[in-house]
Amino acid sequence: MANSPTSFFWYELMTKDIDAASDFYAAVVGWRPQDFAGSAGMPRYVVMNAGERGVGGIMKIPAEAGPGMHPAWVGYIHARDTDAATDAVKKAGGKVWRAPDDIPGVGRFSVVADPQGAVFNLLQPNGPDMPPIPAGTPGSIGWHELYTSDWRKAFDFYSSQFGWTKDREVDMGEMGIYQLFAAGGEAIGGMMNKPPQVPNSAWQFYFNVPGIDAAAKSVADKGGKVLMGPMEVPGGQWVVQCQDLQGAHFALVAPKR
Repeated sequence: MANSPTSFFWYELMTKDIDAASDFYAAVVGWRPQDFAGSAGMPRYVVMNAGERGVGGIMKIPAEAGPGMHPAWVGYIHARDTDAATDAVKKAGGKVWRAPDDIPGVGRFSVVADPQGAVFNLLQPNGPDMPPIPAGTPGSIGWHELYTSDWRKAFDFYSSQFGWTKDREVDMGEMGIYQLFAAGGEAIGGMMNKPPQVPNSAWQFYFNVPGIDAAAKSVADKGGKVLMGPMEVPGGQWVVQCQDLQGAHFALVAPKR
């Protein structure tokens, strides 16, 4: 097990049209897009800011991903040593999609998947860590949700690799158990066995917005789709699950309708 828990700290959308995606999420989530001044020759990368703090980025689907890759969000889990963490994922039954490599001026990353196939990235950033964003801050990431083929085995994997611990279980009846998990504090997400309509194991990320109804309207107004909700969840918050105008799945969470 990790010496101390680590978790997601950066989120990235790979898409077909960077400008269209930037405009969409600026309207829906309230992010402020800003082009990243990377090294010469690097592909264009747009940082999405919540206030003055970057929380994620948008880039074009890389050519090496192949024609079958659809627009999608992926999360980066903090690594103290990307090479060692990547090797540990492989030894635990995961898959390495891209071996560790350097992003000039940013850090060392890899692309991996858990044993059930859910993809995530590992990143050992250059420089000091940024302080955490206060919970509930508009534009920050409010929840992490894993749909998987076997949540118990998935939890064992993430617990062994990153030090995650079980929080409470929620019995969802025919949908089974929804297992909340924590990474050194309060619960930051949940995992469950995926329903039949979800073809592959995958992570879904919930972005904080002030009000769910207004945000859901913005999704539709900007060409996206609301796939589920608004729905009230335990604790009194409201959520919707959505698809953006290019087909990437995401979700929104708010303290009120």
